[in-house]
Parts: sequence; structure tokens; C-alpha cells
Amino acid sequence: MPVTASTRKLYDQLTWTWRPGSDKEAGDAIVKNLMLHWFPNKISKASLSWNYSMWLGTISFALFMILVFTGLILMFLYVPSVERAYTSVKDIEFVVSFGWLLRGMHRMAAHMMVAAVFLHMVRVFLTGAYKNGSAAGANRPLNWMIGLVLLLLTLLLSFTGYLLPWDQLAYWAITVGTNIARSAPLAGEAVRFFLLGGNTIDQNTLIRFYVLHVFFLPLLVLLLFSYHMWRVRKDGGLAVTDREALQQSPEKIAPVKSKTYSLLGITNGTTVHVQNTMVDEEKNTVASSPHLLRRIWLVTLLTFAATFVLTIIFRAPLEAPANPAVTPNPAKAPWYFLWLQEIVTITTVKIGSFTINGALIGGILLPAVLLALAVWWPYRDKSSLNSVGVWFAKERSTQNWIFLGICVLIIVFMIIGTFLRGPYWNFYWPWEAWPEMPVKF
Repeated sequence: MPVTASTRKLYDQLTWTWRPGSDKEAGDAIVKNLMLHWFPNKISKASLSWNYSMWLGTISFALFMILVFTGLILMFLYVPSVERAYTSVKDIEFVVSFGWLLRGMHRMAAHMMVAAVFLHMVRVFLTGAYKNGSAAGANRPLNWMIGLVLLLLTLLLSFTGYLLPWDQLAYWAITVGTNIARSAPLAGEAVRFFLLGGNTIDQNTLIRFYVLHVFFLPLLVLLLFSYHMWRVRKDGGLAVTDREALQQSPEKIAPVKSKTYSLLGITNGTTVHVQNTMVDEEKNTVASSPHLLRRIWLVTLLTFAATFVLTIIFRAPLEAPANPAVTPNPAKAPWYFLWLQEIVTITTVKIGSFTINGALIGGILLPAVLLALAVWWPYRDKSSLNSVGVWFAKERSTQNWIFLGICVLIIVFMIIGTFLRGPYWNFYWPWEAWPEMPVKF
């Protein structure tokens, strides 16, 4: 056999599952390709729509893969040492060919992933997709909780990467973040000690954050994501399919003369003149391969393009080397924790000589209450099956508006913390200049 023909045959054997030529091959592809096992043979057309899920879950995973690939390359160039971390990042930024692009895409993908996972959770809540539909053995509340854990892991993944450049921005952001964690009753000091590997931010902290960032947290995210996807299939697919099933009406079909009907039909109240009904699923479904795969590749490509363009527009900052003796004013937490820093400020109240600890209330208790409510809510929500998989279902309007109100408050607090808080965390309008403060040594 000529080399070109044998090469062509080998190529076809390796790739046919990604471009099946018939319905039979499309079904076989799901069975024989390990990666395609995540997907069912057929998928409903409603699940492929752009305006239901907005593909935020796929976008989140695409961003995670960008983080993995760029992070693997950065591991060859970065040195997790207090003495050399900053200079190695500086080399990546200014010496290594396209190092600035590599570091910038890693940083931008991390920020985008925090936003995408948060918006994905918002979408799931607003469509009631954490509720069980008609599928047997479904447990969507469990998958909702796995999603909450994935959101927390995403925040931790970004938080642990924040320190690695070892510049002033990273050092003091981690200082503020870990001081908030210290406010937790009973376990606060222990949590801060665990995160820092001691009482101060030093080499132990850098190594600890590095190992968590490059190994343990990505591994946990990957394992939980795999289980999350498996549960989506066990739960009957996206919640929009439950809505679609309710809208379908069974069609009567004539019994097949050659078929032998069992006694079960008679015991169910029918006679030998069996009345068959069925739902025509063929007109509402398409083969996962290639229809679902094409959408996933397109979403992945667009996500990569958006990350690339945003990286060029917003270059990754690198401030002066970390200096524990120089305190910036104001010192801010990472942007996704600024809403907590803002609530800490609001809930810190002085009454005479007595001060109510805002760090405990705003930094620990309030987020804990919100998390507990998120875990409990799927069991509290008693809305009907008609509201599952529907954007802003009328019977869920009250809880949706309350949820949206909480989300808007979080975003507003983030904006205030990012743009309107100046020296000593005082409030300044955008048109007001911040006073020049002496550097505190």
C-alpha cells in the first residue's frame, strides 16, 4: 500500500469519530471515543440554543484549559523563590519572546474564569436548573452544590496565583485577603496560619501558594468538573429538555401486527388490541457528533480569541517588588474579594469606645450565610416542573428578583471598591482627585 494511502487510512481511523458520515457512525462515535463518552448519542435542539445556557459552562472549561496550557509553559520559566520570583516574572514580561503575551493570557483567563463561573451559577439559578425534572434518578441539587464548590475553588485558584509575581500589588492584596480570613471565629487564626505557612508572608507562603496553584487546586477542579459533567447526563441533560418534554404530546400509532404483546399490557388495562403511544423524539434531537462538537469547538475558538484580544488591550501589570516595609494606601484585596472589603467597611461601627468588628460580620458571617442559603435553597424551592429550565418563570419571580438584588449589590460593591475607594479607604467620586499621601515605612 502506498505511503500516502496508508497515511490517509491511519488519519481516517483516528479522526472518524469527530466527523461521522452517518447516523450509525454518529452513535458508534459516542461509544468508541473515550472523550465523547461525556455526551449522549442524541441531544435536543433546545440544548444547543445560544440563548438558554449561553454556553457559560463551556466557556469556563475553555478558560480553564487556556490556564492549564499557558501555566504549564510558565512553570518552565517561573522560579518560586522570594529572591528570584519577581525577577523571573520580569524576565517573562520583558526578555522571553512573547512572554508578555503568555503571562497576560494566563492572567486574563483567570479573571475571565471567575466571571464566567459566577455568571454560569446565576444562569442556573434564574432558570431553576438546580431543580429535578422528570428524569429517574436525577439529583440536580447535588450538582448545584458541586457547582458552588467549583466556584469556591475557582476563587482560590485565582487567589493563590495572585501572590506569585511577588510585587507590591500581589503582596498587599494577599495581606488584606488573609487578614479577612483571620476574622473567622475560633478557626480564623488557624486558617490564616495554614494559608501563609506561618504568621508572615514569606518563602513558606510563596511555596504553599505555588503548590496549591499549580497542582492541588487544578486537580480538584478537573476531578469535580468531570463528575459535574457526568451528573449532567445522569440528571437528564440540561434542564431545558424537561421543559421540552412537557410540551410534547404523545402520538397514537397503530399496533404492529407481527409484534407479540405480553400479559403486562393486559394487566395495565388494555386488551390484545393494544393502543400504542409514543413521543416523536427524532424531530427534536440531533446527533451529538458532529452537531454538539461543532458548537463546542466554536465556543472554544471564540473564547480563545476574546482572551487574546483582551490580553493585548489590557496588559498585565507588574509593580515594584514586594516590600513589607512599604504600605500602599489604600491596600486592596483582589477585585473579586473587594465586595467583602466594602462590606467590612460598612459593618465596622464605632459606638463610643466600643467597636463592632466589621471583618467578622462582613468578611466571614455574611458570606457564610449566603453560602448556606445557596446550599439550602434547592430544597426550599417548591415551584412546579413548569418552571424548570425557563428563564424568569413567573412562579419563581420573587426568589429570582431577590437573588438578582444580591448579585447586583455584590457587583456594585466591587465597583465601589475598585474605582471609588482612595487613601484610608475613603470614598471619592470619579471626578475627585485623590490626595497625595506620604508612603508609610
